[in-house]
Amino acid sequence: MPAQLLDGTPIAEKIKSELLPKIKELTAKGATPHLVALYVGENAGSKIYMNKQKSDCEEVGIKYSQHGLPETATEQELIKALTDLNNNPDITGIILQMPLPQHISMRNVRLNIAPAKDVEGITPRNLGMLVMSDYKLAPCTAVGAFELLKSLKPSLKHLDVTIVGHSEIVGKPLMLLMLSSMMESATPTVCHIGTKDLAFHTKRADVLFVAAGKAGLIKGSMIKPGAIVIDIGINRVPVLDENGKPVLNEKGKPKTKVTGDVVFEEAKEVCSYITPVPGGVGPLTVAMLLKNTVECTKLQKNL
Repeated sequence: MPAQLLDGTPIAEKIKSELLPKIKELTAKGATPHLVALYVGENAGSKIYMNKQKSDCEEVGIKYSQHGLPETATEQELIKALTDLNNNPDITGIILQMPLPQHISMRNVRLNIAPAKDVEGITPRNLGMLVMSDYKLAPCTAVGAFELLKSLKPSLKHLDVTIVGHSEIVGKPLMLLMLSSMMESATPTVCHIGTKDLAFHTKRADVLFVAAGKAGLIKGSMIKPGAIVIDIGINRVPVLDENGKPVLNEKGKPKTKVTGDVVFEEAKEVCSYITPVPGGVGPLTVAMLLKNTVECTKLQKNL
């Protein structure tokens, strides 16, 4: 029996509806949440994501702004802009938009985000609180994927969970979220594309999270029958015809499509639930960004 689709949109909409009265209450107290996206240079994919941020913020009553620097901006100029946003009391949340130019260290810049305005939960302090299972702000995609699982499995006790991908914003925080309940934690295993015999680990997982950024990494044969598969990968790949040749658009350029890290058509015949890409975790990432913005506002205003 083919797997059921695990769509994040209904959960994301529920989260946004729950935020509405909280935002109205904050606004009535003169503490309107205000999210600023800080970016460097022009990137088409980044612009699409910022437009989505803007529309979702406006939908729930969060003020939204963008602050851009030219591609030639130095690391110190970016840190100066970030410091100015940190010191502006009207701004309650800051998102550092990726990608950054190669000459700028994301890690160095991230150290300068005020923890109370860190809507992405990526500063050392907020990640440290996640380690202590005492967090208020955690990385949006990781929490979104976690909430998607919790919608099916309120208790994670006795679940064997394999996470493929060990980034600081998805894989590692996801592992910590799996361990965040003293009495009902899952048993997580973290792998990556360099793991020896990756299939050994994926085939024994009750729940499989994949966030490696490599299209086609997980085949159907690598999945335990009946498992829950949450594909967090986002990859742009060429569209091929029945002969395996690229399909061209009206301008004569190869068409592309967005796909995850899992071979969906194979996986859906093996697992019990699977997220579509796009449409699975993505909507929840933005919903968690809004939720974190509200939390940041409450922290700064002592509300």
